[in-house]
Amino acid sequence: MLGLGVLAQSSSALFVHGTAFLIPALHDDGLSYARAGLLVAMPTVGIVLTLIAWGWVVDRIGERRVLVMGLGGASVSAAIAATTSSYLALGAFLLLGGMAAASTNSASGRVVVGWFPAHRRGFAMGIRQMAQPLGVAIGAFVIPTVAAAHGIAAALAVPAVLSGIAAVACLVGIIDPPRPPVKEAAASGLLENPYKTSSTLARIHAVSVLLVIPQATVWTFGLVWLTHDRGWSIGAAGALITVTQLLGAVGRIAAGAWSDMLGSRMRPLRYVAIAAAATMGALAFTDVVGWSIAIPILVVASVVTVADNGLAFTAVAEIAGPYWSGRGLGIQNTGQNLAASAIPPLFGALIASTGFPAMFAVTAVIAAVAVPLVPSERAQSPTA
Repeated sequence: MLGLGVLAQSSSALFVHGTAFLIPALHDDGLSYARAGLLVAMPTVGIVLTLIAWGWVVDRIGERRVLVMGLGGASVSAAIAATTSSYLALGAFLLLGGMAAASTNSASGRVVVGWFPAHRRGFAMGIRQMAQPLGVAIGAFVIPTVAAAHGIAAALAVPAVLSGIAAVACLVGIIDPPRPPVKEAAASGLLENPYKTSSTLARIHAVSVLLVIPQATVWTFGLVWLTHDRGWSIGAAGALITVTQLLGAVGRIAAGAWSDMLGSRMRPLRYVAIAAAATMGALAFTDVVGWSIAIPILVVASVVTVADNGLAFTAVAEIAGPYWSGRGLGIQNTGQNLAASAIPPLFGALIASTGFPAMFAVTAVIAAVAVPLVPSERAQSPTA
């Protein structure tokens, strides 16, 4: 189940984020960078539009059918996009494919949460959370090479084929995790809206939105900072950023295993928020005084700022329970995606007006605001 969940999510990530690597080929075909960027942003728009809706569907009909429908839809959309000669049609089918690919976020997460016991769930979810960088890595390695050698249509066949394979694999191999019958769930309160009975989920969502800001800042501007502020070459900076991505993936697994050992998701989440504020603050200070230790601190920040993802994702699924976790995970991912999408323009303007140290300092303050919002241990009562 874990392997299939990783396959499903990485296939989705390949479609949604891998299309960005078509920009050079689209530009060579005569599109401006602005128009090419708009086209490849369509899957991301689609995923934001439908995350909560797919979560509702998962709560109603289960994980297996949602994964098969969503991945199948993404595969068909990519295949049709590969055959069209119209940029308008290409954008439309990329949008539809993103809407379909959004199905995996809640469904694959619930498969992992549902089949693993609480004392192993954090570690398993940490592995599942590696699926997104894995999908992006596949896209970065394959799509621009295929597009340069064989054209855009051939490149779009890559996510079409992988999504199709994942859909068939989920059809054959996924078994919906067990959950209590509706009558029994109603009697035990599992059908009640958890957002009405407690503020715990809303606070976790808020914490995650705040903590995704330093994460997205480091991912978005780390390369620019190294080249423009520190004088590194593009090759050297790219290599370091790649290493930080790999370390961040390992960090997600370690954070999940740590939460299993502690028997808590909230305590590690609070520590991660404190660490994020401290490392971003240290990065701001060492950058403004020009110390070379700022570069190792950037590496640490790249690991720390992604460590909360799996912790919060697992906690939302556990607290929301088997009849509400689909919607809870949809809300969780929607908030994070919306916040992350605002980072490039807003923080780009901040850098232009005040410089990198001020940007790092702002993200440190934002992470610090998240610390008191982390719910207490008493607020976490896993029901998954």
